[in-house]
Amino acid sequence: MRRQINTIFCATDFSKLAEEVVSYGITLAKEFNAKLLVCHVVDFPTVSMYGEAVSGPIEHQNRFMDYARSEISRLIGNEPIDSQALVTLGNTTEEISRLVVEFNADLVITATHGRSGLKRFFLGSVTERLMRTLPCPLLVLRGAGDGAGGSEPKLQKFPFKRILVGCDFSSDSDLAFTNSLSMAQEFESELYMVHVVEPSGYKDLFKMPAEQGDKFKQDLFDMIKDRLKSMVPDEALNWLTLHTHLLVGKPYEEIIRFAEINDIDLIALGIRGHGMVEDLFVGSTTDRVIRRAPCPVLSICQK
Repeated sequence: MRRQINTIFCATDFSKLAEEVVSYGITLAKEFNAKLLVCHVVDFPTVSMYGEAVSGPIEHQNRFMDYARSEISRLIGNEPIDSQALVTLGNTTEEISRLVVEFNADLVITATHGRSGLKRFFLGSVTERLMRTLPCPLLVLRGAGDGAGGSEPKLQKFPFKRILVGCDFSSDSDLAFTNSLSMAQEFESELYMVHVVEPSGYKDLFKMPAEQGDKFKQDLFDMIKDRLKSMVPDEALNWLTLHTHLLVGKPYEEIIRFAEINDIDLIALGIRGHGMVEDLFVGSTTDRVIRRAPCPVLSICQK
């Protein structure tokens, strides 16, 4: 059941939050005895982050790339791990996706500043694009959100002793479950399997007379709980502490609330490969959870 993680890929832009990403990558590389790749992409359309205007000559490129390599070396320090710096030029999302495939990474770690609303619409998000393009799980750490402290890192939780996985019985949530089960085995964690019933999907049920409706609800909830338990291999119950929960409401709101109340260390969610235009206006459950989650989120995309 345990999924081997041999290569961990960290993407950094050298912000305070991204430094936390590298620190997290070092910790996980030690845990899994994995190789750590630390990547920075010099993206010239957004090169103002380096503090100067650039017309694009070779000397500027070389200087930025040398700076990036030295910063990566500083972040890794003298940690006793197998590591490699990757510095490249181009579009951030495209380059990260290309390198992840080239180096056959098993896990990517990145960060999001938790932007929402108009900021998210106009600026977009490298993290949200990576969620839909990467061939491996993406572990997302979140900053403090919008406002003056938006780029400050949150206190990230580790090790993952309480893992929540969202289960809606789709193929992408099945992938999230498989990965969360592997993490639970690695860290000897409690696993919380959560299914959210949206009232909008059961309008007739919630309009039934009280007695009839209560019985139908109980039968439905019992059936869902049985299905959740059936997803867990029998042998896993020898080492796994399992919890199954049914919640009612909007999935992203209920998952976030449950994670806060139960002091969850990691949320695992599947994501469908929706187009960015649709999700900019609507947003997926995974997008919304990542922007507000009280802990890291493991996103797995169905390919």
